[in-house]
Formats: sequence, C-alpha cells, structure tokens
Amino acid sequence: MAFDEYLADRIRKAFEEHNTAFTEKKMMGGLCFMVNEKMCCGIHYDKKKETDLLMARIGLDASIDALAREGCHPMDFTGRPMKGYVFVTPDGFDTEEDLAHWIGLCLAFNPLAKASKKKKKKL
Repeated sequence: MAFDEYLADRIRKAFEEHNTAFTEKKMMGGLCFMVNEKMCCGIHYDKKKETDLLMARIGLDASIDALAREGCHPMDFTGRPMKGYVFVTPDGFDTEEDLAHWIGLCLAFNPLAKASKKKKKKL
C-alpha cells in the first residue's frame, strides 16, 4: 500500500494549522485522515494514472462547484461516482494555498458528515 509520504506530511501540517485533532487509517489503497471519527480526506494511489490523488469529502453542494477547479474529478472507484467526494490530481493541490483550500472544504463539511455505522463484534 504505497502513498506519497510528502503529501501525507503536508496534510498533517494543514490539520495542525487548523488545530484539528485527527487520526490516520490505512484503507482504500492509501491513507485516510479521520476527524471526529469520520472520513475527512485521504490519499489514494491511482494505478491507471500512476499518481497519487487527494480524496476530499466535501459534501454534495461543495462538490458541484469544486468540479470546475483544475484537477478536480468525481470520486469513482466502481463506475459510479460517490456523492459528496472528489478526487484531486496533483496539479490541483500543488501549492500550499491549493491544498489549504481543499482541506478547508473537508473540515467545513466534517461536522455535517454522517459517521459510518460501527460493526458489531462477533462473539
């Protein structure tokens, strides 16, 4: 499970600048950053494009406007885009200002996001 450690460090720094507590979880072929036990953003390695993508959970309303930004695409794993999530290619988060924009959108949506249901442990 390879992902860009430099990008991960940049995301960590952005959360720290926002004084936001977060946890990290390796999943979906990359690294997810969880805020308030909810998926906030992450790094996904796209094998077809051979590049790391920023996965941003920004909500349905923000994703409509975000798709007009450079490097932003619907998040699509299975042929059906996931509503409220986008992928951003490296040219869309190259500068610190661009990355801060995406992290800001993720953090703004996080309080509105629903947490996934916890799986019950089998006895």
